[in-house]
Amino acid sequence: MARLLCVWYCVVSVLFCVVHVFVLLSQQLFVEGIQNGTMEGFYRLISYFQTQSEPAYCGLASLAMVLNALAIDPGRKWKGPWRWFDESMLDCCEPLEIVKARGITFGKLVCLAHCAGAKVEAFHASQSTINDFRKYVLKCSSSDDCHLISSYHRGALKQTGTGHFSPIGGYHVGKDMALILDVARFKYPPHWVPLTALWEGMNYIDESTGKSRGFMLISRPHTEPGMLYTLSCKHESWNSIAKFLMDDVPFLLKSEDVQDIYKVFSIIFTSLPSNFEEFIKWIAEIRRHEDGDSSLSEEEKTRLAVKEEVLRHVHETSLFKHVSSFLSSSCGRQTLTSGDGDALPVIAASVCCQGAEILGGKHSSPAVYCCPETCVKCWKAEDDKSITMVSGTVVNGNTEQGVDVLIPSSSGKLCCTCSSKKNIRMHPASSDVLTVLLLSLPSTTWDGITDEKLLKEIHDLVSHENLSTLLQEEVLHLRRQLHILKRCQEGKVDEDLQAPLS
Repeated sequence: MARLLCVWYCVVSVLFCVVHVFVLLSQQLFVEGIQNGTMEGFYRLISYFQTQSEPAYCGLASLAMVLNALAIDPGRKWKGPWRWFDESMLDCCEPLEIVKARGITFGKLVCLAHCAGAKVEAFHASQSTINDFRKYVLKCSSSDDCHLISSYHRGALKQTGTGHFSPIGGYHVGKDMALILDVARFKYPPHWVPLTALWEGMNYIDESTGKSRGFMLISRPHTEPGMLYTLSCKHESWNSIAKFLMDDVPFLLKSEDVQDIYKVFSIIFTSLPSNFEEFIKWIAEIRRHEDGDSSLSEEEKTRLAVKEEVLRHVHETSLFKHVSSFLSSSCGRQTLTSGDGDALPVIAASVCCQGAEILGGKHSSPAVYCCPETCVKCWKAEDDKSITMVSGTVVNGNTEQGVDVLIPSSSGKLCCTCSSKKNIRMHPASSDVLTVLLLSLPSTTWDGITDEKLLKEIHDLVSHENLSTLLQEEVLHLRRQLHILKRCQEGKVDEDLQAPLS
C-alpha cells in the first residue's frame, strides 16, 4: 500500500511539473508575442470569449465572438436593451436545428459572416499556401481591425474530436506558433500550436462537402450595411423566392413582349411567390415597455435618423414614383392583393409579435404570439423632432409583454391614434419595399428586354449612379445578400467563397 501511495505521489508530482512547465512556456510565448506586437487582436477577442452552447455550435460561437469583438451592429437587440450577437441569432444560411444536429460547413459559416454584415475574405486550404496563411495570421495578430477564424481537424493537433472552428488569438513569430482561443472551453483552454500543425489540420477534407477546410479573415465594413432592410431565409419559401428573383424574372422579361414600364412591373409583381413579404424585412428599433421611458438614447436617435434618411432617399427616386403610380392604378390594385398589408393594424400587430419574439430570444413560429391591441403614439423628442412609435401588448400563452417599435417616417404626418382606424398607412409600405427590391436586382436582370427605348428607361431608373451614397450602400448590401442566398439555394456556398460582386 505504501509503495502504491509512493508511486501515485511520484506520478502526480511529475504531472504537476509538466503542467507547470507548460504554463510557464505558454506565458513566455504570450509575453514575447506582446513585446513583438503580434498579440494586438487578443485583447478584443478575449473580452468576448465565449463557450459554445452546443457540441456542434463551434462555428456559430466563433463567429459571434468575432462579430462582437469588431463591434458590428446586429441590427436588433439580443435580450433586454442590449444589441449583441448570440449563436441563436446566426441562422441566415442554415436552420439552427440542422446546425445543432450536424454542425455547419466552412462555406455556410462564411455565408453567415456576410449576412451579418461583416467584410469577409475566405480561403480553402487547398486553394492557398502555408505562407499565405502565415501572412494573414500575422496581419490579424498585429491589429485589432480584423480577426481570423480557422476551420481545422483536431486530429492534426493530437486532440480528441474531428472538425472544429475557433478564432486565432495571437501569433509568435520566432516559434511560428498560433494561439487558439478554443470555444470548446469545456475541453481545452486557450493553447499554442505550431502553425504547420494547424495548417495540416486545415488541409483535412470535410466529408460533407468534399472540400478542404480553411480560414477566414473577418473585419468591420466601412459603414454599417442594411440599416433599413434585410433579406431573411427564416421562412421555408425563401429558396423559391431567391430563385424567382435571380433566375425566373430575367426569363419572364425575355420571353414576353414587354412594351412599357408598367408591363415590366405587372410581369414581376403578378409572379411574386406567396409569402414574399417574409423574404424582405425592414429592421425596426424594438424596446420593451420597461426598457424605455419618454426619451430615446443617443444610439436610438442616431439609428432612427439614418433609417428615416434612407426612407426619404427611397421616396425621392424616380423609380419609387413609378412604382407608387402603378400600385395606385386599377391594374396595380388587381396585381397586388396585399393592400391591407400596408394598413396600420396589420403592420403594428406583425412588428409587435416579431419584436416580442426577438426580445425573448425565441425562434418559434410567430403564430405563437398574439397582439390583440396596438396603438400609434406620436410625441416630441427633446429636440422637438416628432417620433412615431407603435406600442402593443403581445400575448404568449399566459404571459404578456409590452413592446414599443420605433417607426421611421419620411413625412412625420402620423399622429396619435388607435389601430382600429383602418385608413392609416405607414412604413413599411409595398411601394417602399418593391422599389428597394427592384433596385437590388442584378443589372443583368433587364438584358432580355428587346425594346431599346424601354431598356434604357429601365436602366436609368435602377442605375445606382443616380442614388445617394447612403441608399447605394443599402441597395448593394441587399444585392450581396441576394447573391449569397442564391448560392445557398444552389448548394454552392462551399465552392465559391468570395464576396459577391456588387
